[in-house]
Amino acid sequence: MHLAYAIIIILAAWRWGDWKNWKLYHPSMLYITAGSYLYEYLTKDQTMWKFHPDYLYNQTVTVVVYAIVTMPLSVLIFLSRYPKALGKKVFHYGIWIGIYIIGEWFLLRMGRISYQHSWSLWYSLLFDIMMFPMIRLHHKRPLVAYGLSIPIVVSLIYLFHIQLE
Repeated sequence: MHLAYAIIIILAAWRWGDWKNWKLYHPSMLYITAGSYLYEYLTKDQTMWKFHPDYLYNQTVTVVVYAIVTMPLSVLIFLSRYPKALGKKVFHYGIWIGIYIIGEWFLLRMGRISYQHSWSLWYSLLFDIMMFPMIRLHHKRPLVAYGLSIPIVVSLIYLFHIQLE
């Protein structure tokens, strides 16, 4: 499932990504990758979710595929297809939040992901609702996004009782 998901994103990015201007989106692609790795580092002993590999070698390889392929390419498509009209922006966010939450629901139903430490699909939905505007904010005003990311991370650490060493 994870490999299939990555292949679908690769094909979608090839079809709908703005490859001529990929350098415009690259910083935000790195922002999502850095966020993914920061999560893995901070929660290494207390993860909120765990991927159960299928064709990929193990949990670590699965995480790396999401961090360097699936999520950055999603960001490329999300940002390069971002509309100008307000109503279309709301719809665009809804589509992407829906894609992510339906994809995760499917992984959950197929036993390819499990939750731990009070995390749930509802928390993933709330996280996605926050994540996509943060990606857009990072694209337009990266320093503001970094500044807001700090209290978000601290709040999540506090909310889920993550013990930092």
